[in-house]
Amino acid sequence: MGGELSIVIPLLNEAQSLRQLYAEITAVCGAEGLDAEIIFVDDGSTDGSWEVIRELAAADPRVRGLRFRRNFGKAAALTAGFSRATKPRVMTLDADLQDDPREIPRFLAELEKGWDLVSGWKKVRHDPWHKVWPSRVFNWLLGKMSGVYLHDHNCGMKCYRREVLDEIHIYGELHRFIPVLAAARGFRVTEIPIHHRPRQFGKSKYGAARFVKGFLDLLTVKFLTGFGLRPQHFLGTFGLISGALGGFILVILAAEWFFSRVIPGAEVVNLRDRPLVIYSVALLLLGAQLISVGFLAELLTAYHVKQERTYSLAEEIGGTTGSGN
Repeated sequence: MGGELSIVIPLLNEAQSLRQLYAEITAVCGAEGLDAEIIFVDDGSTDGSWEVIRELAAADPRVRGLRFRRNFGKAAALTAGFSRATKPRVMTLDADLQDDPREIPRFLAELEKGWDLVSGWKKVRHDPWHKVWPSRVFNWLLGKMSGVYLHDHNCGMKCYRREVLDEIHIYGELHRFIPVLAAARGFRVTEIPIHHRPRQFGKSKYGAARFVKGFLDLLTVKFLTGFGLRPQHFLGTFGLISGALGGFILVILAAEWFFSRVIPGAEVVNLRDRPLVIYSVALLLLGAQLISVGFLAELLTAYHVKQERTYSLAEEIGGTTGSGN
């Protein structure tokens, strides 16, 4: 097949698997004639992973290493790796050996069919049920809310055209939503089933809390993809509904107060005795606040607030840059 490829591998405490992973990757690249660079991003490991990366980089100029001062998260690790990738196609995979490097040619072949992003699907998944079933629910819900129907949005094995990564900015834990963010920009996204291997070393870095965070991030992505460039359409809509409802109730109460005083024999209405007055005023104020916040959000969007780097790099080795801070 041939061609150029950057392989970005974020990792946290995976010292035992790195040499085997490197050997498998280089074997595949050699067999396929790939001009590849391998970028390991150490996201604050404490088990000697960096020493292994340093050893690999010293022996092979195709290997580069980035080391964070502490754990900043997978999105930051991917962002750092993407910023150092120099090839027109970029592959990502996890460092725990569950992603099989022998799948790389299949991703590249799919990319050649005209797709911009190819995501892996762990069709037969070697993970405990308490990870698999919540993940399936999450992927179903994400598909319904985003319109991007993939079986496994969070699969670490993905292949991108360079243009996708030039336009997608990820932070926090938004790395699992890259296909959704890419599709929202008009890129073509697909998936392929891949061979998923049982974990050999260490343990999973994800606990139950990730599903709560994932749902909150899902709401964020829904807002970003649907209203990211027009926040007033979202906030202003709720503001107008709230304000209109509050105003309507106040008009009804005012009419009731007025007619109770002009119609002979009618029972006099005192608004101070009506709790609805407080609720309607609160709705009016809420509506005004939402619209005001919407205007502020529009200003921020219009002026494109400068985004700060979400990680701190302690050291870099390999490539043409050398080590840095």
